[in-house]
Amino acid sequence: MLRRLRQGLDAIYFGCGVIAAAFLIAMLGIIVAQMIARWTGLVFPGAASYAGYCMAGASFFAFAHALNRGAHIRVGILLNAAGRHRRWLELWCFAVGSVAAWFLARYAVNLVLWSRKLGDVSQGQDATPLWIPQMPMAIGSVVFAVALTDHLLQIVFAGDHGIRSDTAQQSRAE
Repeated sequence: MLRRLRQGLDAIYFGCGVIAAAFLIAMLGIIVAQMIARWTGLVFPGAASYAGYCMAGASFFAFAHALNRGAHIRVGILLNAAGRHRRWLELWCFAVGSVAAWFLARYAVNLVLWSRKLGDVSQGQDATPLWIPQMPMAIGSVVFAVALTDHLLQIVFAGDHGIRSDTAQQSRAE
């Protein structure tokens, strides 16, 4: 049961990384389309806003995947200096991070709900309903909060957060 849960969570984190990559590709496509529109004298209303929405979506969807892969900036020097107290310091960091992430997730979801309820639209020529570009932020925030809580629970019950750092950090830590 726990093994399936672990595989499922890892698949969700990886899937979020794939979605983040798709947002980056979409952002590239929008920027190229905007360049072509300028060269040909056409207008692409809202292109800068759409590229910004894609960048935000890529960032928020990448959070959980990056955490799971050890790509987030962590204070490795401080953790290594903690010595035998390293587990307690990591426990504290993941607890504070989890609380902050759930706080962000709550407000991100509320932002989407209120934007939809109020019919809020962007200020540009495109007048995009804002709940649509806010949705990736809300989903990414919730998945990131789940990931932080997941790694916190791994420290509590397994004694290790399960994050495998990139090769350069790992070789220095060993």
